[in-house]
Amino acid sequence: MGPTDRDDVVSGARGALGPVGVLLPVSFTGTPSVGLQREAVGRLERAGYRAAWTNEVVGGKDALVQVALLLAATRRMVFGTGIANIWARQPATMHAAAAQLAEAYPHRFVLGLGVGHPQQAAATGQVYGSPLATMRDYRARMDDPTQPPAPDVRYPRILGANGPNMLALAGRITDGALPAGLPPEFTAQARQVLGPDKLLVAGVSVVVDPDHDRARALARERVSASFGMPSYAAAIAGLGYEDDGTAEPSDRLVDAVVGHGSAEAIAATVRRHLAAGADHVLLMLPPGGEFTAGVDQLVRIAGPLVTLG
Repeated sequence: MGPTDRDDVVSGARGALGPVGVLLPVSFTGTPSVGLQREAVGRLERAGYRAAWTNEVVGGKDALVQVALLLAATRRMVFGTGIANIWARQPATMHAAAAQLAEAYPHRFVLGLGVGHPQQAAATGQVYGSPLATMRDYRARMDDPTQPPAPDVRYPRILGANGPNMLALAGRITDGALPAGLPPEFTAQARQVLGPDKLLVAGVSVVVDPDHDRARALARERVSASFGMPSYAAAIAGLGYEDDGTAEPSDRLVDAVVGHGSAEAIAATVRRHLAAGADHVLLMLPPGGEFTAGVDQLVRIAGPLVTLG
């Protein structure tokens, strides 16, 4: 694929995704029935969202099968994987599945890839190794020739990337990146690293609650949980959010990282990421909630979000 082809893929994805999409509510204890998921994406599409994303773990569900079922249940909605875990399938299989989806549903699919965690590699009998080298090798092997060949269809490929090295790799070997759970300052850095010609999807944590104090308290819990990952804490520190000596994240950090409160307050957070250089902002509810209740929340706040331009 030459430079012009890559530009076409990115510009097409930008137009199809629009400024705001949603991650389908995530549960690690059960999977909603296909009927319930189909009903949910129909409601989200009618509410005005142009894109929906799905997560993947190793085992329990297959994100690409899920996307195929939901594409068939909607008319125009774009679906993306946020992210498709590389340990769940071989590189050529990942490409073949993505190409078939792109062939069947032109301009309605974005493949987000992620290196996941060492325990996920171990669960499949593979060696995690260096995340950068592993992802570089995986992406290269996606284009190995197969017999029969995968459909000759272009589709956007982006990497889950929350650090500068993975961002730089995303800019070199894919069409863009998907950082998640970080403030607008990181989105601005990501745009600088990627340059103007790559797709930048910013995953933004959200807490929907009209009670401001309660929403901020729940948002603080979410940020605190993220600090259990050393890489996340290091990324936040690198953005100038110093430790104030307390056991809890500061109000400044909570307000920067999590869109919380009313629909209008969440829309303001989305605007900050768009202004920082994001092409598309992906709304992520706290994991572990009840699926239908989460969809209800996303439908309820749609008004001021789906009209952002």
